[in-house]
Amino acid sequence: MARTTAIPATSELYIPSRKSNVSIKENILQTHSLPQVDTPPKSPVSGTPQRNGENGYYRNEELGGPIHSERQLDIIVIGAGASGLCLAYKLQRSFSNFSLTMYEKNPDISGTWYENRYPGCACDVPAHNYVFSWEPKKDWSAVYVGNEEIKSYFKGFAAKYDLNRYIRVNQQVVEAAWDDPTGKWTVKVRNNATGAATERTCDILVNASGILNNWKWPDISGLDTFRGKLLHSANYDNSYELTGKHVGLIGNGSSGIQILPAIHPKVKAVTTFLRTPTWVTLLQGFEQHKYSQQELEEFATKEGTLLAWRKDAESNVNKIYTMFLNGSKMQESTFKQVRGQMQTKLKNDVDLQETLIPQWGFGCRRMTPGINYLETLCEDNFEVVFGSIDKITPDGLCAQGREYPVDVLICATGFDTSFRPRFPILGRKGQNLQYLWSVEAHSYMGVAAPEQPNYFHFLGPNCPIGSGPLVGAIGEYSRSKCKDCRADIPLEAQADYILRWCDRWQTENIQSFTPKHDAVEDFAEHTDLFMRDTIWKSGCRSWYKSNTIDGRVSALWPGSSLHYFEAMQYLRADDFEVVYKGNRFAWLGNGFSQTELDKTCDLAYYIRESDDSAFLSKGKQRQVLTKSGTVVQEPEPQLVDEDGEWRAWC
Repeated sequence: MARTTAIPATSELYIPSRKSNVSIKENILQTHSLPQVDTPPKSPVSGTPQRNGENGYYRNEELGGPIHSERQLDIIVIGAGASGLCLAYKLQRSFSNFSLTMYEKNPDISGTWYENRYPGCACDVPAHNYVFSWEPKKDWSAVYVGNEEIKSYFKGFAAKYDLNRYIRVNQQVVEAAWDDPTGKWTVKVRNNATGAATERTCDILVNASGILNNWKWPDISGLDTFRGKLLHSANYDNSYELTGKHVGLIGNGSSGIQILPAIHPKVKAVTTFLRTPTWVTLLQGFEQHKYSQQELEEFATKEGTLLAWRKDAESNVNKIYTMFLNGSKMQESTFKQVRGQMQTKLKNDVDLQETLIPQWGFGCRRMTPGINYLETLCEDNFEVVFGSIDKITPDGLCAQGREYPVDVLICATGFDTSFRPRFPILGRKGQNLQYLWSVEAHSYMGVAAPEQPNYFHFLGPNCPIGSGPLVGAIGEYSRSKCKDCRADIPLEAQADYILRWCDRWQTENIQSFTPKHDAVEDFAEHTDLFMRDTIWKSGCRSWYKSNTIDGRVSALWPGSSLHYFEAMQYLRADDFEVVYKGNRFAWLGNGFSQTELDKTCDLAYYIRESDDSAFLSKGKQRQVLTKSGTVVQEPEPQLVDEDGEWRAWC
């Protein structure tokens, strides 16, 4: 017969707080009326019979399992480009008990490298450094490679780590709405192939759709009247043949600078329309070069060769930060030397020099290597028209009172570069991020947004996309056991930061976390103070400032890329409003540790012969992580080679 313990008077009982989901009566019955039966109760974890205290089972089941039990984590990621793939890999590598769904609007993955396929489309960063830092590619064909090679890299990465099982292509997110009572996002998705609509909920929503993916036609009167072939760099029709055509090309951003020399060999003539000057120069020591078979073999077989190449290139880029500060020695030297280099490449054509070489600081707008761009402009069959376009006619373009007839018009006019989301994101109390960011986009450290619980975005407002390695900005490398740290190249800073929050959510009974309003505004205020004396505030029109000349610098981080990596290593939970499911200490569980339940671990792991534990201060951790004391920094380099040839730092 089962024995029942008598229930004492109510005044002797512990009364649970109002946050508890268990009534006083239920608490009394569970605490004081647990039956002692001949057959042991079943474990809530394994379902097998357990006696009290066996295998982590405590019959006060209201407490749950052991400390830091991992509850089910459901994540939705929007986009399957570099950022989304990075997060998926890291989530899969470090987490268990999760579900991941990635919605990609295109028929295939790789993001911008799927969408952009215009002539000459390539990465203007050396390919060996446009990779995940733990995943080098030994057989890049050249220093700068085209979009097909880069797309192949990301597709191969997804296949190697079996990430395609999480990805749903042709699925476009059209709305996301937060539900406060349940602590979940409801995401509405449209199938771009069939038009069918579906909904799915998640605990954490990650927007990895990128910045430069919402292309637009230029706002020029008469565009729809043009009778020739109309093309856009971000939606290019490669089936159209340009041979023998007179082409009009609008724009001298990164796309326009790559298109011009690529179409030159086949077209009859080009008239290019430029609104502003721009800086064009190569990365120091990394001019375009197709790798020989011997070089490829050395990268593949000679240990350390490729790693040394990558580290040297990355270190060079990480040295340019002072160039972005007004009045710095590097800014002044760079301005002078790149100006001279551009004058030489423009063959001393005074008109082109005055038109194309900026007066504002070097780096105010994004720089580009522009391989053969300046030289091509000097060819006989090219004409440069500088200034605004008045209108487009059925046969061409009008500017400065003259019509320029063309057969084909290529608009390399870019994207909507605002950070305003492309679809409604409805956070607390239905606050739409589209509206909140309709005038100015204020973020939390480039990864979180105001009034949006459990929400992250990659490459959001004020993150380091213009002052150092971009893929590094997506990630960093950190290890809690710093004696084992390696620092080849910074990895996934933003992905690591996001997943640290996911870990807290999964193991600490959190329902929601939202950046505080004061934290978002303080970050914006600090950023604005920093930008005040940088080159980005000089007089250029840039998408860093929402295509204005004097507007707020909303796209860039207030510091170097290495500065960002250090800033993102630690969660500042005091900057967030954290709401728990019930008691905030429920994560303590039933008193058992995870260690006690692992039958393969060392139960006295902390006993050792010397102190090899991780250092506890940020300074010491950084020194170990970066191998401080093992590298002798070379003197600040001369910006002109011995032969007098200039090669810029970026």
